[in-house]
Amino acid sequence: MSRSVTSAANTDSASDRLQAMGVALPELRDNPYYVHHRKVGSSIYISGQLPYKDGRLLGQGTVGLDVELETAKELARHAALNCLAAAVQAVGDLDRVRIVQMLVFVASTPDFGEQSSVASAASDLLIEVLGENGRHARTAIGVAGLPLNSPVEIQMVCTAV
Repeated sequence: MSRSVTSAANTDSASDRLQAMGVALPELRDNPYYVHHRKVGSSIYISGQLPYKDGRLLGQGTVGLDVELETAKELARHAALNCLAAAVQAVGDLDRVRIVQMLVFVASTPDFGEQSSVASAASDLLIEVLGENGRHARTAIGVAGLPLNSPVEIQMVCTAV
């Protein structure tokens, strides 16, 4: 499923673009062990987010073994949406969010090698929703395992604009 990263200029606000995509920011559930974000000055540090939707983890397994590349890309998009939801919790408005850095962790086989393709799906979503504020520095990392056997986890650093 190919998405255009230039469509962000077609509507006024990030919220409008998100709505036009037919996507809503998820409700993040509280966790007794950590907070979803920590704001320090104008910087927002987003805890690692898994691909949860409606309180349910959308996938489990290892990419390149029992999770296909296209599935991993969709899971990365959901994890990125959860990161955006955490950023909105911190600043109150999607239009005030600028992504600075994104770290994408992909539980994958040693020979998988497509971690950047998984990360690009999340990057595409951020740019589509936030326009230039969605462009970011990025690292994609293959790991042996993630919490709850999730195939993808995303951590972000944002700033309030």
